[in-house]
Amino acid sequence: MTQTARAIVSMQSRPKLKRHARLQYDPVRGAWALLSPERIFWPNEVSLDILRLCDGSRDVSGMIAVLAEQYGADEADIADDVTAFLQEWSDKLLVTL
Repeated sequence: MTQTARAIVSMQSRPKLKRHARLQYDPVRGAWALLSPERIFWPNEVSLDILRLCDGSRDVSGMIAVLAEQYGADEADIADDVTAFLQEWSDKLLVTL
């Protein structure tokens, strides 16, 4: 069996949701879900804001800048959390780096 190397997030990575993953609003629960074959995830508000930026148009440092402005936070204070989140979701094969 062939194993692929683990992708590691960097500030130059351009995260994008995998083709099989999509965000969808569930009106019954009043919440957003990330749908993937045979799996569903219920991201919290901050996670959802990060996932919405995963469109491949900006790198991680650009995403951090957007989120820092949106939340009135210092980029250095949120950088580790954002990169850890992206690494976790990449490891779950839901986000490409």
